[in-house]
Amino acid sequence: MEFLLQIINGLQIGSIYALVSLGYTMVYGIAQLINFAHGDIIMIGAYVSLFSIPTLSSMGLPVWVSVIPAIIICAIVGCLAERIAYRPLRNSPRISNLITAIGVSLFIENVFMKVFTPNTRSFPKIFTQEPIKLGDSIQISFGAVVTIVVTVILSIALQLFMKKTKYGKAMIATSQDYSASALVGINVASKGVDSAGVDNIDEIALAANEKFNIPIVVTGEVDAIAVNGEVVTIHNGSAMMPKVIGTGCLLGAVVASFIGLEKGQELKSLETAMLVYNIAGEMAEKRPNGHLPGTFKVEFINALYEITDEDVKEFKRVK
Repeated sequence: MEFLLQIINGLQIGSIYALVSLGYTMVYGIAQLINFAHGDIIMIGAYVSLFSIPTLSSMGLPVWVSVIPAIIICAIVGCLAERIAYRPLRNSPRISNLITAIGVSLFIENVFMKVFTPNTRSFPKIFTQEPIKLGDSIQISFGAVVTIVVTVILSIALQLFMKKTKYGKAMIATSQDYSASALVGINVASKGVDSAGVDNIDEIALAANEKFNIPIVVTGEVDAIAVNGEVVTIHNGSAMMPKVIGTGCLLGAVVASFIGLEKGQELKSLETAMLVYNIAGEMAEKRPNGHLPGTFKVEFINALYEITDEDVKEFKRVK
């Protein structure tokens, strides 16, 4: 029984850490920023909740309602910190953002120590319900149960929000590739050219296809082609290709030569063009000295000239 009680205590503490980590993950995943002020904003919420309890109690409201003004104030403070401290440095080196985050954290901590002193304060008991009994020897506080249940509900809700809603998908797309997200109309602040991802490149291509109603090709570690609401991803290619100047321009020429082959078969034509291009890159890299940029460029052009339908059928990796 003691073991079970320790598991429940661990779940309660772990649930609190999980809720805190959700915020860290969201900020870092999208903005690539380690927000050192995250814990300090949580502290602000605790103070807001503490000082709002007398007012809410005088109105006959339960103590747990104090979480509502805490959420509102924390959201406002977070938005102000982003607007004033972080956004102006969005295109700066990461070390600048890191130092700024530390500065915001120190600023909040010192302001609150000056205003409220560093002395500890006791927080009123939120739930007055009797502990939940499991057998004769185990009693679980009602607050622990609420903490675990709320964490599970919020985690599921966040997952559904990110996967099923327009704004959630926009956030995922932004975290993967700022440039491509801006291309499809997502309002993002410029971040530079140091981000790229492949996890949802098919969603980005589909979004662009739906928005502009034209065939879309998104290239990267994985390529995605979207035409008329259909999408395919191509997993061929060589790591040498982005290291050679002119390969992007050459890709445009290859795509242009294939796109008009079969009217009404744009998806198939674009898929073939990308396969020919990427497999030629793989073939060039495998040739003698193909791992060097200068010789790779020559062998790449040779491979484009020599590639056959059999090569495409044998080596293609399409999903």
